[in-house]
Amino acid sequence: MRPLLVALGAVMVLVGAVWTLQGLGYLEGSPMTDQSVWAILGPLLAGLGVGLVVVVARRRE
Repeated sequence: MRPLLVALGAVMVLVGAVWTLQGLGYLEGSPMTDQSVWAILGPLLAGLGVGLVVVVARRRE
C-alpha cells in the first residue's frame, strides 16, 4: 500500500505542476492556458501531493 500512495503523491505533484504551468500560460494548446483558476489549483494539488508523500514516508508499518 505504501508504494501506491507514494506513486499517487508523485502523480499529484506532476499534475499540479502541469496545471500551474498551463494556468500561468507557459504551456499552451489547451483551454486551461492563461486561466488563473489553474494557476491557483495547481500549486494546491502539488502541495497535497507533497504532503501525502511526507506522511506516507514518515508512517511506520
